[in-house]
Amino acid sequence: MLERYDTTAAAHPALAERLAPLRAAVAAHAAALSPTPPGTPTPAPPGSAAPSASASPSGGTGAAAPAGGPVPAVPAEALTALADAERSLSQARTIDLAGAPGELARLLASVAACGAVHAFLLTSTPGAAS
Repeated sequence: MLERYDTTAAAHPALAERLAPLRAAVAAHAAALSPTPPGTPTPAPPGSAAPSASASPSGGTGAAAPAGGPVPAVPAEALTALADAERSLSQARTIDLAGAPGELARLLASVAACGAVHAFLLTSTPGAAS
């Protein structure tokens, strides 16, 4: 998800300021869900060549991170694509709640709710009254 935010901000610099707080929250969520800090080498399983970096796309929840792809050329469409990715990941994390132990389930529920809010914020008009 972080890569999606980064590529969207790079493709549409005018959106970078709007995306920054959401991206920061996504980074915090990934760190909270990661069993080991990102980029930390994990021991190589017996018979493997070398240690690998921990890189669970969903932050260790088993949910697949939404696939990337080209960022739409129109800023509004880029925001919609990012919102769709947030929504998909939020739904996957909600599904993961069923098999998660208590503390992880609470964390997943919170992070899934944040993802749903991000999807809303990405597709709403900034500063508009509800």
